[in-house]
Amino acid sequence: MGRWGGCAAPLCLLLLLLLLQADHRLCEQFVPCQPGFTAETFNLTVPRDSVVAGQVLGRVSFVNCGEQQRAMYLSDDTRFRVSRDGVISATRPLQLQRQEISFSVYAWDILGKKHSTRVTLRRWWHHRLHQHQDAAPDVLVFPKHRHGLQRQKRDWVIPPINCPENERGPFPKKLVQIKSNKDKETTVFYSITGQGADTPPVGVFTIERETGWLEVTKPLDREEIDKYILFSHAVSANGQPVEDPMEIIITVTDQNDNRPIFTKQVFVGYIEENAKPGTSVMTVNATDADDGVNVNNGIINYSILSEEPKSAQRMFTIDPEKGIISVIGTGLDRETTPNYTLIIQAADQEGSGLTNTATAIVEVTDANDNPPIFNPTSYEGMVNENEVGVVVARLHVTDGDMQGSPAWQAVYRIKSGDQDGDFSITTDPKTNDGILKTAKGLDYETRSRYNLVVTVENAVPFTVPLPLSTASVLVLVGDVNEAPVFVPPVKRVEVMEDLPLGHQVTSYTAQDPDKDQRQKITYRMGSDPAGWLAIDPENGIVTAAQPLDRESMHAINSTYKAIVLAVDSGSPDATGTGTLLLLLQDVNDNGPMPEPRIFDICNRQPEEQTLNIVDKDLPPNTYPFQAALEHGSGANWTVRVIEQDLLVLKLVKQLEPGEYSIFLKLTDGQGKVQVTPVKAQVCDCEGPAKNCERRAYIASGVGIPTILGILGGILVLLILLLLLLLFARRRRVVKEPLLPPEDDMRDNVYHYDEEGGGEEDQVRRLCQAGPCPPGLCGTLLLHTPGPSVAALVPILKRCFPMFPHSVPMQDYDLSQLHRGLDARPEVIRNDVAPPLMTAPQYRPRPANPDEIGNFIDEVSPSPTQCSGRGLGGVEPPSMRAPSGHRQPAVSPAWGGTTGTDPSAPHPEPEGGRHGPHGPPLRLPAGV
Repeated sequence: MGRWGGCAAPLCLLLLLLLLQADHRLCEQFVPCQPGFTAETFNLTVPRDSVVAGQVLGRVSFVNCGEQQRAMYLSDDTRFRVSRDGVISATRPLQLQRQEISFSVYAWDILGKKHSTRVTLRRWWHHRLHQHQDAAPDVLVFPKHRHGLQRQKRDWVIPPINCPENERGPFPKKLVQIKSNKDKETTVFYSITGQGADTPPVGVFTIERETGWLEVTKPLDREEIDKYILFSHAVSANGQPVEDPMEIIITVTDQNDNRPIFTKQVFVGYIEENAKPGTSVMTVNATDADDGVNVNNGIINYSILSEEPKSAQRMFTIDPEKGIISVIGTGLDRETTPNYTLIIQAADQEGSGLTNTATAIVEVTDANDNPPIFNPTSYEGMVNENEVGVVVARLHVTDGDMQGSPAWQAVYRIKSGDQDGDFSITTDPKTNDGILKTAKGLDYETRSRYNLVVTVENAVPFTVPLPLSTASVLVLVGDVNEAPVFVPPVKRVEVMEDLPLGHQVTSYTAQDPDKDQRQKITYRMGSDPAGWLAIDPENGIVTAAQPLDRESMHAINSTYKAIVLAVDSGSPDATGTGTLLLLLQDVNDNGPMPEPRIFDICNRQPEEQTLNIVDKDLPPNTYPFQAALEHGSGANWTVRVIEQDLLVLKLVKQLEPGEYSIFLKLTDGQGKVQVTPVKAQVCDCEGPAKNCERRAYIASGVGIPTILGILGGILVLLILLLLLLLFARRRRVVKEPLLPPEDDMRDNVYHYDEEGGGEEDQVRRLCQAGPCPPGLCGTLLLHTPGPSVAALVPILKRCFPMFPHSVPMQDYDLSQLHRGLDARPEVIRNDVAPPLMTAPQYRPRPANPDEIGNFIDEVSPSPTQCSGRGLGGVEPPSMRAPSGHRQPAVSPAWGGTTGTDPSAPHPEPEGGRHGPHGPPLRLPAGV
């Protein structure tokens, strides 16, 4: 009891103090919040006298009592702008020059109430003797923690902490110490967050946890990051915050470690020659990565180191701050110096720091300071009359300006000598020459020569007053044979269309422009489509060669057009043309006619037919018209004129279907009568003839049955004709073959090695047995064998009345004919006795086998006249071989002879293998 009672009093006292402190904090927490600025005045400082546009100056703080919505700020000075987070920046460049600037900033809370504060901007001096309290102290103390809004008289904005770039160390290097006012009451631990601490780049800045020293761990580079924003935190041993986070801005101060860099290595500019001093040429530009706002490391000055080509005076200068190159001298002349080369230097620290160079090339452009000059100044040309667009002369000029430029391009003008505009002059774009041409045809008889004065200037005005160059051009006009000219070129003549043939229509003559040549002109018609006109070649009198007709297709709108030619006697001659228009006057030479001239009408209750009255003539040779019916047409029809040019035909009685002619007589107002037949197709119908069956009536009443009968008769005739042709073909005589099949087989047999011999032996046997004269037998033997042996049958019958029954013939089987199966060599027989007389002459045998019979009848005698002469009246030679020998047979296929030596040569008779009279005749087998 005693022990616990001894310590109870201190424990109770401690509990009481804790309760009082907690109660005090609770009371502070329940103080009502009032929106407004955290201070009545904010002091802002800058390190230099000058402020650039957009430079951040500081920040004002406004409490909106827990609302996350940011307040809206407004400055009463347009030189400053306040963003929604309270950051104040300059809107344009400012100069402080040891003076401060004050202005008001307004803000509105969520209820719309307006609040204001005063902001003062002044220069921040670094001199120790004049160091103000707003400079960054060595120790930063957390501001007192205010509960609610306790407005202070002043609120000093902590200036940025400056840290030079590129420091050598040693690192870490202390920057500033951060302290909390609560460090005497409790243990406080410090930490930092933000860029460079716990966000990239991480670890650049650290803070000693217990002492609060803020340190930098490595060299900084302002060109990479020029400002770091950190937040310092203070917490107790149990991790509870003892201070609100405090913003710390670390500014990296610049060192001159970067040279100026030109945006181009070569700059090109243009300046016109004779430009006045002060004329701008171009602007060069360089950049520097160093700071040019807070220090002068990035402030660049420009200068010209050299100028080529060198001259007595410098031609160009440069603005040291802006880099503008301009003309300073006089006498720029492109023809002398077309370009200049300048070496430009850029130096930072306002010209006293690091340097770099670039090249600037100045091109001197051409100015029109040289006039074009004619060379030569006089020209002469000749052109024939009537020629348009012909080049008369080419004028040459020289110009010292740049070729192809507007200051070089020449423009020519005809100053005098061309009052009527007969000439034109243009510029050749390649050579700059002036091309003088004729603008229209010249007339030698009117003017034979021209004296022109031509001036020249440039396409752009002269930059300095210069005289114009002139040239004279003499143009001579050549005389040519010109075509005669009709006067007038188009002549209109009124003439009656019934002008008698040979009467004069008009006289149309032409004049020769070549008056000095005194040429003769002859006339002829050039175009006379209808052939109505004739013209006298000597005097040009036009007469009517054919009757004129106003209604002809050649007369358009009552006008007939003809072309008349006039030819002079020059060498070569020239032809002129004139147009003759005949205005044909109408006469009553056409009677009225109805249109249309054919119509359909029903024969029961027909409609009236309305026809037009057409008259090719013109009034008064037309209406009024009269109509009547002629040649008995009035028995079935009536007609009347209902209007000026209309008539009505009416059928008054029912007619049989068919085509009827109505003879309609029309008379015009002048009594001209025209009778015209009109065809009326009467149909078997009633009312309007819309469904008139005209196909049932063809050719004036010939019906369809008649047409079908005609077609049937034609078909029967065709069938009979075909039958006759077939019958005639069947009655045609069938020709027998010339030789039976056995003969065809024997044509392939050329050796006879059987007893009895061949055809020659049979013919010879006939001659020996019968009364046939030797001449006939010789002829038979000469023509055997042959392709037309059948033709010999009539002759043999004449010599042998009982032929072929009384003539002994050998009966053998042709299929058994063959050559002997022995190996004896063939021998050509040469033991035939040669003939003792000249060879007989025979008529050629016909080529057509069918004519061989007629041939034999002509050359052979009658049976009663058979004598010792042959068929041709000439005794043939002996055809028999000597005794003991056989006559060799001639093969029709090979022409060889049978014998013991088939390989021996056998001479062919004259004219071929069978002699001059063709192959020998053969008897048919079995004859």
